[in-house]
Amino acid sequence: MSGRPTDAEIVGVILDLCRKRGPEKTICPSEAAKLLAGERFDPDWRCLMDDVRDAAGRLAEKGLIEVCQRGKAVSIAGAKGPIRLRVRPDGS
Repeated sequence: MSGRPTDAEIVGVILDLCRKRGPEKTICPSEAAKLLAGERFDPDWRCLMDDVRDAAGRLAEKGLIEVCQRGKAVSIAGAKGPIRLRVRPDGS
């Protein structure tokens, strides 16, 4: 298979990873990018990081996940530097 992953694929991977990890733990967006990159195209998963981060922002706006820095939920718009993602503590 060739080409970049679709937005639906990116969202699905983020949600799946976050739900499997649970509300007490977080994932790094790079985990999603690495999984999506796989063997599909350029093995440099870093080219997917902006797409993953954008999708994470939309999921957070919908209340499906939280974007965290130093263990606290933050707005992705104001987040500078590394972020982590988790399902909401209420299990959404």
